[in-house]
Amino acid sequence: MGSDVYYPSERSADDVTVESFCIDKYEVTNAEFAKFVKETGYITVAERPLSSEQFPNLTEEQRAPGSLVFQMPDNGVRPVGYLSWWKWTPGADWQHPFGPKSNIKGKKNYPVVHVAYEDVQAYAKWAGKSVPTEAQWEYAAHGGLDDATYSWGEQYSAKKANTWQGFFPFFNTKADGHTGTAPVGSFEPNGYGLYDITGNVWEWTSDWYSIGHNGKAHSLNPTGPNQKESFDPREPGVAKHVIKGGSYLCAPNYCSRYRPAARESQSPDTGTTHIGFRLVTPDNFS
Repeated sequence: MGSDVYYPSERSADDVTVESFCIDKYEVTNAEFAKFVKETGYITVAERPLSSEQFPNLTEEQRAPGSLVFQMPDNGVRPVGYLSWWKWTPGADWQHPFGPKSNIKGKKNYPVVHVAYEDVQAYAKWAGKSVPTEAQWEYAAHGGLDDATYSWGEQYSAKKANTWQGFFPFFNTKADGHTGTAPVGSFEPNGYGLYDITGNVWEWTSDWYSIGHNGKAHSLNPTGPNQKESFDPREPGVAKHVIKGGSYLCAPNYCSRYRPAARESQSPDTGTTHIGFRLVTPDNFS
C-alpha cells in the first residue's frame, strides 16, 4: 500500500493485509443511481439549497443548489491555481452535470457524478453494501500486480484508462476517444476483472485523509485517522475523505494520479463533475 516514488501523500510503501471482500465490477452508473432515487425519493446534497442558518452572510442566490463544474481556461489565460478551472455552477447536479441546461439523456451507462459522501453513504445503505476503505480499494485496483505502477503494468498508455491526453488544462487531444466521462466498461479490466478502476472518475473511500500512511505497516484492515485527526495542509481545519483512482482530468503534466497508490483529499460535502464511486460487500454476502 502506498508509494515512495511519487507524491509525499502516498508515502510510505508498506505491506498491509485486508480480509477478503467483493467489490463492484463497475462504477455506479446514472441508471443505477436513478433507480435508487426513484425508490427512495432521495435528494442529493447538490440539489439542496444551503442553510441560511449555517450561511447567514450569503444571499439567497448564493445559497442556491449547485455543484463544482470543470471549466477549461480561455486560450491565452494562464490559471493561477487549480481552483481556476473549477466553477461553482447553480443547478449542476447528478442529472444536470454541467448546469441546468445539461442532462444525462443517453448516458444511463455513464458513472454518476456530483455525489457528495453523504449521497454515497445513502446509496450504499439502500444497496446493502459499504464504501470501500482505502486499503480495500487499493488492493482491488492493483488487480494482482502488487508492485506495478499502474493497474495494468508499468507503462502508461492512453488506451488503458480514460485520462487527459495533451497539456492540461489547455487542450485535450482526445487520444482515448473521450473528453469527459466515458461509459463504464469502455476500457479493458484489470487482473481482477474491474473496469475503470483508474481514470474516468475519482472514487470515494471511507477513510479520512491525512498525509501519508504512517503507522499502517503490516497491519490488518488498516483505515485512516478519525475525523478529528484528518488533516490537509492546503485547507487546515477541514476534515476530508480520501478519493482514489484519478479521473479523465488527470494528465502526465498535472496530477498523474491514475495509479492504485495515488490518493487525493475531498471535502465530504462536495461533489464535482469528476467524482463517482463503487461499493464493496463481504465475500460471504448473499
